[in-house]
Amino acid sequence: METSLEKRLTELEVRIAFIESTVQTLDATVAAQDRALAHYRRESEQLRSELAQVRTALSHDARDEPPPPHY
Repeated sequence: METSLEKRLTELEVRIAFIESTVQTLDATVAAQDRALAHYRRESEQLRSELAQVRTALSHDARDEPPPPHY
């Protein structure tokens, strides 16, 4: 029969094993989220760049256009 000390030690070992498993799972989750966040940041920067290009292409200055034919 296990002594009280052995029983407590066994319970602590089980708890530590559970905690280690949980930490590993959380670490993997955080790493995956970090990769996803980096991906979304790159996409966001690319979209900003494309938007700036579109704005530049669509913007025009009326002074750059030739005068109407009746002038």
